[in-house]
Amino acid sequence: MQICKNYIGGEWVESVSGEYADTINPANGNVLAKMTVSGKEDVDLAVAAAKQSFYETREWRDMDSQTRGDFILKLADLMDEAREELARLDAIDMGKPLRESEGDIDDAIHCYRYYAGLIKAPYGGVYDVNDGFGKMHSYTVHEPVGVCGLITPWNYPFLMGAWKMAPALAAGNSIVFKPSSNCVLSSVKMFEIFEEAGMPKGSVNLVLGPGESVGNAIASHPDISLVTFTGSTAAGQSIMKAAAGNIKKIGLELGGKSPNVIFADTDLEGAVEWAMIGIFFNQGEVCSAGSRIIIEESLHDAFVARLAERANAITLGDPIENPDMGPLVTEEQMNKVLRYIQKGIEEGAVLVCGGERYTEGDCAKGFYVRPTIFDQCTPDMTIVKEEIFGPVVTIQTFKTEEEAIRLANDTEYGLAGAVFTNDISRAIRVIKEIRAGITWINCYNPTFNEAPWGGYKKSGIGRDLGVHGLEEYQEIKQININLTPGAVGWYEH
Repeated sequence: MQICKNYIGGEWVESVSGEYADTINPANGNVLAKMTVSGKEDVDLAVAAAKQSFYETREWRDMDSQTRGDFILKLADLMDEAREELARLDAIDMGKPLRESEGDIDDAIHCYRYYAGLIKAPYGGVYDVNDGFGKMHSYTVHEPVGVCGLITPWNYPFLMGAWKMAPALAAGNSIVFKPSSNCVLSSVKMFEIFEEAGMPKGSVNLVLGPGESVGNAIASHPDISLVTFTGSTAAGQSIMKAAAGNIKKIGLELGGKSPNVIFADTDLEGAVEWAMIGIFFNQGEVCSAGSRIIIEESLHDAFVARLAERANAITLGDPIENPDMGPLVTEEQMNKVLRYIQKGIEEGAVLVCGGERYTEGDCAKGFYVRPTIFDQCTPDMTIVKEEIFGPVVTIQTFKTEEEAIRLANDTEYGLAGAVFTNDISRAIRVIKEIRAGITWINCYNPTFNEAPWGGYKKSGIGRDLGVHGLEEYQEIKQININLTPGAVGWYEH
């Protein structure tokens, strides 16, 4: 059985406490591996190693952009060689179908290659300034932040690591990385690849353990200059409070309750297909999931009938066998989703399909929930207001464009949203009114490394990916040069 340890200062070590916890296969409840359980003392050790790497040995920080970019390309190549293993690890550890895991690994590899190239692009600025203090020259440079704490979720274990590790490393930072304790296997493999590639000691550090101890210790640590976190809004609020001690830079990509607005003039089959992807991809365990379908009344009956037909045909099973959907990540998460379903029934939503645990055949011991559709939902219902993070979608109707926009924005979240219509003018008009950071027209879920990712309102602060994703891990320094040294006589009258 695999024993998963911390990686600190270039060495694989168990936690100070010596405690271990089981990593569970969600498809059958079996133990996959043993994971070391860390605490504040382990974070202190990892931060000390990262601090020494950044401020003293400086090997990664001082590497020129060409050499650093080539090194990151080497990392991507090694990940490509391990592609099948990485995909399998995420499938068995998290529960997503193997083909989806393979797509995640491909996206992650591309993310590393994207940032390897981006750091060699021009940046900075030169400014004309007034000559009140003599002839002056002003310009800016981008520098690494320092020691960065990166905390990732369990729904995209390897990919979310890439979204944070690739730009943070490209910028020249030293890293303390904490993956979700629910899914650690591909992160451990990622650090094995770092070791194989010859990353400088202390430049990358892995600390395994629960968010309550490890995550908060990272967020509050006085020697960490930046913390980024992807996960629930409640956990993000805790991270934000903990980070206030030394006024860290902070990036938060948090929860969502995203609207999928469908007008009657859209293509029915296309809208149903994209709605399926929007809510049932990755078992609905997606922060940007289209969990609120808001549909024009005249299309409602045909759409719901077709969506239910498609949802009832979804296959569930062991993710390695590539079903349409796998299990939810843990028994706790499954029970949470089932409680939301029961709450929806109690509050008067009409259960169209699903609504129960799936236990047929080999799935009897796994954490499966059937694809679930609730109709005739109202804005005050719990299942409409709160993030469920599972294969559960609510349906509301509208008569006018203004009502559609009002319903779409009737949420404390603002991560994502979509509009389906054949009227491109209306599509652009409505999408501009939706208060969300990631939006789509006539599709749902496509994501690109080149474009920024993040939300409004309680869905977070800052952006992953794109040029903005690199800037999250950089400081901007202004340098002003006096080209005419000497006294300027400012105090003379």
